[in-house]
Amino acid sequence: MSFFDGFELKQLNNLELVAKQVVEGFIIGLHKSPFHGFSVEFAEHRLYNQGESTKNIDWKVYARTDKMFSKRFEEETNLRCQIVMDVSSSMYLPELDADAKKINKIKWSSLAAASLMHLLRKQRDAFGLSIFAEDVKIHTPCKSSTQHFKLLLSHMENAIAEAEEEKSTAAAKSLHQIADATHRRSLVVIFSDMFDRIENPDHLFSALQHLKHNKHEVLLFHVVDKEKEIDFKFENRPYLFVDVETGERVKVQPNDVKDLYLQKLGAFAEQLRLKCLQYKIDFIEADINEGFRPVLESYLIKRSRMN
Repeated sequence: MSFFDGFELKQLNNLELVAKQVVEGFIIGLHKSPFHGFSVEFAEHRLYNQGESTKNIDWKVYARTDKMFSKRFEEETNLRCQIVMDVSSSMYLPELDADAKKINKIKWSSLAAASLMHLLRKQRDAFGLSIFAEDVKIHTPCKSSTQHFKLLLSHMENAIAEAEEEKSTAAAKSLHQIADATHRRSLVVIFSDMFDRIENPDHLFSALQHLKHNKHEVLLFHVVDKEKEIDFKFENRPYLFVDVETGERVKVQPNDVKDLYLQKLGAFAEQLRLKCLQYKIDFIEADINEGFRPVLESYLIKRSRMN
């Protein structure tokens, strides 16, 4: 099912609205999926432990359920989640046609991140945002307040609007900086196409290892337009391909370069998967033509393992 199902194209410009609807639909769907039985006790309450003060017991809930729950407050957070977004020029692909139902990688990542933040808010968990291209542009602390959520949405909306050509990726450098700046043990969720010198990826693997060395749990969403970037499905006619991060241009017929392209990209993707497996990082290929359910499911699986 396309993630456009249930949304008008114009609604996709409202990150908060889409995030709310995605999460509500996801929670309803949990009861009809293999994830039925996951504990999704959102927001508001935690089980009362004998010996605690009774002042925060929600007696209305007790009357309905015959179980004692204490009200929870903003400062009571179980998890700290640092969401990391790549805003280099390659993340603004594919170029959008105003009349087509398309979405690019930066908007998909922003909608996915907003949905994850909304889910974290419902669980009273704290979340922060890091945005990088050639360097780390924004790095916020983790909080769980509504005001903080709206601030992070505004940062992502600005990122969507700031499309620039020849804005290169320095993922390795930026991830090292984020690892150093994220002082408390956190779940680090990365949205990136990881196109950072794929011919020599060791520096990138070192940055991922740095996050794990600092005791963070890591979820890496490899954000791609699978049809074009992974499967290289183009008509066999002349195309002018432009590297949006360097400005380099080359005119070729896709069939002339497809085998070599698939070989090089496949080798990089396999290395990345193997390194993530070695470092115990969850690697998820995230196709922008699919929905956000895999993002939220992957988060729930990771969280259940961390408990």
